[in-house]
Amino acid sequence: MELVELLIAGGAVLLLLVVMLVGLVPRMRSKPRTPTLDESRRTATPPAPRTEADTAPTDVVQAPPGVETLPPEVVDAAPAPVAAPLTPAERFRHRLGRARSSLGANVAGIFGRGVTDEAWDELEESLIAADVGVDATLELVQGLRDRAKAEGIRTGEEALRLLKEVLLLELSVADRSLHRRAEAPTVWLVTGVNGTGKTTSIGKLAARHTRQSERVVLAAADTFRAAAAEQLQLWGERAGARVVRQAAGADPAAVAYDGWQAAKAADANLLLVDTAGRLQNKRALMDELRKVKRVLERDAGPCDEVLLVLDATTGQNGLSQARAFMEAVDVTGVVLTKLDGTARGGIVVAIQRELGIPVKLVGLGEDVDDLADFDPQAFVDALFAQVAQDVDLDESLED
Repeated sequence: MELVELLIAGGAVLLLLVVMLVGLVPRMRSKPRTPTLDESRRTATPPAPRTEADTAPTDVVQAPPGVETLPPEVVDAAPAPVAAPLTPAERFRHRLGRARSSLGANVAGIFGRGVTDEAWDELEESLIAADVGVDATLELVQGLRDRAKAEGIRTGEEALRLLKEVLLLELSVADRSLHRRAEAPTVWLVTGVNGTGKTTSIGKLAARHTRQSERVVLAAADTFRAAAAEQLQLWGERAGARVVRQAAGADPAAVAYDGWQAAKAADANLLLVDTAGRLQNKRALMDELRKVKRVLERDAGPCDEVLLVLDATTGQNGLSQARAFMEAVDVTGVVLTKLDGTARGGIVVAIQRELGIPVKLVGLGEDVDDLADFDPQAFVDALFAQVAQDVDLDESLED
């Protein structure tokens, strides 16, 4: 009996062990073994290369396979509009704001109160302040008064029209052109005192003519000022003109002569000779200017132009400079610089009336194109732009 009980108990224990072993086997099969670091590196799968489809923007619809797609149409941006070059009238009107606000505004106030003796006296004061000159102003105003009386002028508008007409007559000359040669290089000798913008004006002239496909040579005969040749060299590079120069202190006449030889050899169209910015009261320097012109003309013939550069802001002092240069060389024309920077535009009238030489070029700004041919009609119109309107307005208010 005891043996039977022992067998039953042993069987039960054995059965229990079998059940436990059967339950552990699935668990061991379902739990993977954690690989070591070396095993992970050896078995790692490299990433698949990215395709164009992967990198395409998500908002781009891909065409189905087998369907041909056209490349996107490329639309060129519209070119920026090119500003049309200013006409002479526009250039003068835009650049002469200071002179217009001074002389023009004064005239508007004077004639806006009617044509009276007091108005003529005030006109004299305004013209003198604008650097027309005392003698020239007295003659101009007296002539205006006589004509106004003879023609029965009574309104400010009529007086303004008469003033503009007289100023145009004062500025009228037969020829303001820059003379050229039919054959061989044209020669322009440029002179003036330091600080007037002489070398800059030469550079702008060179740029103007190289733009017209002309071959231009610049002779740096201003050997007195150390930086003059360097400044002219920079302008030559900018304009595409050849520069002939020597060491500082060299004989200016020799440089001018070399410039002529270089211009001939290159079959150039134009030779511009820069001279020292000498003071008009230095006799030795003025004698040197005569020598430069004499040596140059010995081989090149008479200079086609001798241009005197004057600073408009110097006023009546510019006239004394001009007289001294006219005694040294035969000045054929004036380049009046910085006209946009002065309220005394009457210096143009003074030069023409007192010196008898024409203003051929005027500086109206810093840009290359702002060295402009002098246009008397555009100049007078710019001085009195909007003045007639102001005169009419004042007269209507009085009525």
